[in-house]
Amino acid sequence: MKTIYSRLAIFLSSTLFVNGSVFADNPIFTDVLTADPAAMVYDGTVYLYTGHDEAKDNNVFYDMHDWLVFSSTDMVNWKRYGAKLSVKDFKWAKSDAWAGHVVEHKGKFYWYVTVRHATINGFAIGVAVADSPTGPFHDARGSALISNDMTTDTEIDWDDLDPAAFIDDDGQAYLFWGNTRPRYAKLKDNMVDLDGEIHSLDLPNFTEALWVHKHGKYYYLSYATGFPEKTAYAMSKSITGPWEYKGILNELAGNSNTNHQSIIDYKGKSYFIYHNGGTQTPPHGGSFRRSVCIDELFYNKDGTIKRIIMTSEGVKPAR
Repeated sequence: MKTIYSRLAIFLSSTLFVNGSVFADNPIFTDVLTADPAAMVYDGTVYLYTGHDEAKDNNVFYDMHDWLVFSSTDMVNWKRYGAKLSVKDFKWAKSDAWAGHVVEHKGKFYWYVTVRHATINGFAIGVAVADSPTGPFHDARGSALISNDMTTDTEIDWDDLDPAAFIDDDGQAYLFWGNTRPRYAKLKDNMVDLDGEIHSLDLPNFTEALWVHKHGKYYYLSYATGFPEKTAYAMSKSITGPWEYKGILNELAGNSNTNHQSIIDYKGKSYFIYHNGGTQTPPHGGSFRRSVCIDELFYNKDGTIKRIIMTSEGVKPAR
């Protein structure tokens, strides 16, 4: 009986009833701290991959060791799979399970993640692979895909963060990433090797958190700007640009210094998935204790995006 009540409490804590309608309360999870969301629609289901904040109230930096997986068929009720990948799965990495992104290609699922390299100074990007969107995942290379010695145009050692993969309509895959320097490169068809040189992007006031999506005839590149971070975006008719800056998309996210987004279309609607520091359950929210939220995203007739309205009610079930 205690287990039944516990599960009911978790459901009620993440679901809100307004005028007879069911909403996914924001943050959508209150029993675990989640950050840096990356969503993927596959076979009629939304799979959500997140970082896992474990910092206590008095922490002054991130405490992150693994990544979590969730799924939903209505954007309100979420199935939890727990941690499906950790820093320990990359023998060449030593710490810091930071932002990642999963993409499907030819029946396999590739999870690009940020970790701190064990032998090369700085952060690096690794890639894991699985035959299912929920794993099990394993290191696809046995080495870093991108390491700090490959990007020497900055003096900082954290410029290789936040990988985001995108597969264009012609099947060509790309990887976008960066901190203070936005970058992209083609991926080979095996999805675990770069295909050619690393390119720079021209984005005003870029901080981090690149995300690329396509809607209609336009490509959209959104990213965190400033610090504390807002989310800005640019548009293009080509995945390789030129990109036209369009302004702020999302304002400061609660009491979180960072602002990391994922944008998907699902069942006829568009969704903006992000994190804030808004959870009020122990150990309470903050810049190092973040929680994922979801609100609807709307396009104007000319393809530009309306500014996101962050809500505590969240979204209605997708049908």
